[in-house]
Amino acid sequence: MKTAYFNGKVYTGDLPLAEAFVVENDKFIFAGTTEKARKLADTEIDLEGKFVCAGFNDSHMHLLNYSYSLIMAPVNMHTGSLEDMINCLKEYHAENPNGINGWILGRGWNQDYFADVSRMPNRWDLDNVTTEMPVCAVRCCGHALSVNSKALEILGITAETPQVPGGEIVMENGEPNGVFLDNAMDMVYTAIPAPTKEDVKNMIRAACKALNSYGVTSSQSDDYCVFRNLPWQTVNEAYTELENTGELTVRVYEQANFTNVKGLSDFVDAGNITGKGSDNFKIGPLKMLGDGALGAHTAFLSRPYADAPETCGIPVFTQKTFDEMISFANKNNMQCAIHAIGDGCLDRVLAAVEKALDEKPRANHRHGIVHCQITRPDQLEKIAALKLHVYAQSIFLDYDIQIVESRVGKELADTSYSWKTLLSRGATVSNGTDCPVELPFALGGIQCAVTRRTLKGGEAYLPQEAFTVKEALDSYTASGAYASFEENEKGRIEAGMVADFVVLSQNPFEVSPDRISEIQVLETFMGGNKVFGA
Repeated sequence: MKTAYFNGKVYTGDLPLAEAFVVENDKFIFAGTTEKARKLADTEIDLEGKFVCAGFNDSHMHLLNYSYSLIMAPVNMHTGSLEDMINCLKEYHAENPNGINGWILGRGWNQDYFADVSRMPNRWDLDNVTTEMPVCAVRCCGHALSVNSKALEILGITAETPQVPGGEIVMENGEPNGVFLDNAMDMVYTAIPAPTKEDVKNMIRAACKALNSYGVTSSQSDDYCVFRNLPWQTVNEAYTELENTGELTVRVYEQANFTNVKGLSDFVDAGNITGKGSDNFKIGPLKMLGDGALGAHTAFLSRPYADAPETCGIPVFTQKTFDEMISFANKNNMQCAIHAIGDGCLDRVLAAVEKALDEKPRANHRHGIVHCQITRPDQLEKIAALKLHVYAQSIFLDYDIQIVESRVGKELADTSYSWKTLLSRGATVSNGTDCPVELPFALGGIQCAVTRRTLKGGEAYLPQEAFTVKEALDSYTASGAYASFEENEKGRIEAGMVADFVVLSQNPFEVSPDRISEIQVLETFMGGNKVFGA
């Protein structure tokens, strides 16, 4: 059956816009004029002038963690004050007396938004929720969390507990105050019981449904580190079983998170290298979490924080570990995608990638930097010279614009989030949301990429770094496909590509740039099948 979608405004990946396209089975077989499309087809669907583009590809997020957050207390909606956050957790506890596997969990607070205090929540704050059960509330960035006194008791954390390399158990007046940063968070996560495989499958089902509602048909997802007691084999089995039953409505490219060579070696020895799998679920790059986040003062800078000169942030890995891990991956035909927010972390990552490529040159490695936020001019040149891919999150500008200069100082702020500069130097840049750090809101990210403003407006941050609408759309479609070596399979509406597409209420080339986020996703299709919409 050949179906023509006609009378539309169709962004194929090139301009001007086409009028129509034809889908047969799960592929596009034509894109062009309405007249020709109707001649090729057996059935027709009138697009009634609506805009269509390839399905959105969130090139760095945490699909399983997103779904996990959906069953937690929604503290992300109650972060205007510490009091509001605590009340949210209390209400959740009242409605869910057993919590999740015996823990009261929430995610999404941001102390920068608290109107009543100017600090992170601590154990004594969370004791107001309950002292009978453990409570854990994770910061929006995922690089800090707070627990109550009961959780500290269960964990056995005291003033004598040794600090964790690459993390911090925060102390106050000589005792732990319940705040854990970066690697120290693993002590908490390890204590939380792991879900069953069927639980994981239910989480993936819920996440896919939500992603489809945002127009997302592809997710490059970091899932192995969500549950510390859950083996990666269980995650892969859950995805594969859902694919086999036709329930996986998002194509997943797994960003495989490992922290040591032994774990990565075992993974590779089991036959897992970049590209292994199917069109719907395949193994992607080695993913490493190199440092923390700007909002939590844990992104690793090359100099002290302007607003916290006692710290440069937290380097999660040593140079030696980066060198070993990236070299092993590169030698074993694994792509690498390394989280680097601070320029101090980026120095280490660039040195490790350059060393690995000197040892084993690879013309089409597509190693990349996830986030690539705080950067210096010399680093921008190095990224382009090494032909690295950049996994940007332009939606981060909605919050970071408000803090970047105060955190890192004007000199670094003036050369950061410089993704247009990287494009102009020949680097490839895809886009995503790091969900659940942000919602998987592609249209919001596209707006921020084009305006360089918050979603509410205001002064533009480094306006010379703004993307055109075309560049922003490409960053969420074709460039995402490039990041996963799938540019000849998806990301454009043209013959031979998989028929993943989204129907929007308005044309982003025509609306005011500061209204792009108001465009509605009307329908989402994966492989020619409608997965969201009326």
